[in-house]
Amino acid sequence: MSQSHQRASLPGCPSCEEPLESGDRFCGACGYDLSAVPTPPGDRPTVAVTVPAQGAGAPAAAQVEWPRASGTDSSDVPAPTHRPADLPGVDSGGKPLPTGDGAAVRLDGPDAAEGAGGPDGASGDFELAAPDPRAAEHAPAAAGAASGAKVCVACRSGRVDTDGYCENCGHAQPRERDHMEQELGSVAAVTDRGLRHHRNEDAFAVSSTALPDGSPAVVAIVCDGVSSASRPDEASAAAAGAANESLLESLPRGTHPQQAMHDAILAASEAVNSLAQDPGQALEHDQRRHRNAPACTLVGAIMAGGLLVVGWVGDSRVYWVPEDRAHPPARLTEDDSWAAQMVAAGLMNEAEAYADERAHAITGWLGADAYDLEPHTASFKPDRPGVVVVCTDGLWNYAEAAAEMAAALPGDACERPLRGAQVLVGHALDGGGHDNVTVALLPFAVEARGAGSA
Repeated sequence: MSQSHQRASLPGCPSCEEPLESGDRFCGACGYDLSAVPTPPGDRPTVAVTVPAQGAGAPAAAQVEWPRASGTDSSDVPAPTHRPADLPGVDSGGKPLPTGDGAAVRLDGPDAAEGAGGPDGASGDFELAAPDPRAAEHAPAAAGAASGAKVCVACRSGRVDTDGYCENCGHAQPRERDHMEQELGSVAAVTDRGLRHHRNEDAFAVSSTALPDGSPAVVAIVCDGVSSASRPDEASAAAAGAANESLLESLPRGTHPQQAMHDAILAASEAVNSLAQDPGQALEHDQRRHRNAPACTLVGAIMAGGLLVVGWVGDSRVYWVPEDRAHPPARLTEDDSWAAQMVAAGLMNEAEAYADERAHAITGWLGADAYDLEPHTASFKPDRPGVVVVCTDGLWNYAEAAAEMAAALPGDACERPLRGAQVLVGHALDGGGHDNVTVALLPFAVEARGAGSA
């Protein structure tokens, strides 16, 4: 009876789904043995589960007993039961979230500013763990200025750490030597890194002292580091400082300014040579720095006792520009360079020599690997007031001829030497700024004839 019921209940062959007729024992299409079909399970009527009615008057038959959670876990400890209110939430600052009657809380919109956060009128926004950067954008700058700390030149809000980086945005700050200016009485100097170099390898020193008779002496030293050598910035700084100190010692003793300049160049050479003997600054992983000694060029000028004394080694220059531009300017130095040698030997004219790619190869410098050091000195006695321009090739590359230098020099440079030096540096930067630029200006005054004859 059960099999008959089973066959009658089959709508089709379990194998090929061919329609069956009552009493079939085998499928007429595929031959499937219908007696092998398992007996279906007994009927289990579906019971509709209704939601229990609320209130005490609900009939007992309408309520459903939901299964309870197990009372204990595997360790015989009662299983915890958590409700939403058992674990209060916290915001990003660790403070409890606002509680209410379950209504949604708006954190923005027109009602947010009107007591949406509570009865005290506070804002509905969560309080941040850190201060809002928009509100404190300029606060660190004021704090840094008050404490004497440097403020970042990029974001103008962060302090600069001892490594030269902003603590706020991480921007590297300009080095102190990237741009320096100094004005001392009647002498002024400006140096700038330029637009192409990653550091300033020039250096200068300006000073003044008194001769034994009490008359003033003004000094300007300009040095240019040789980029192909190691530590050129250290070489130029050492040379400028040593030459300046030597002049401040010898001039007050009565040494002739020209001899004092010669001795100052020798002192500068010794200072640069000592850098090559100091292995502490060399990088151990860079053997080239041990073989290539630091090197630089030097040019200087002294105004003392009505004389103008210049001295140099290398290709930095001194120009003379009269205050009365009706008189011609002049270049007072000769370069220690390949181009100058070609011109001196008569092998090329000046235009051809300086157009050659070897023109700026120097033949004289200060350094341990220099050949025979031959300091050049010259003495002049100007008969009219003017301005002495002491500069590196970073400037005269853009004003090579004396007339070009005079045209770039402002007319009031005698009265405002610092501004004049700034204008000349700007002239080089406007021209391209391919090299470091350093210039010192010394206004030269001539006493009126007949003064003191009485």
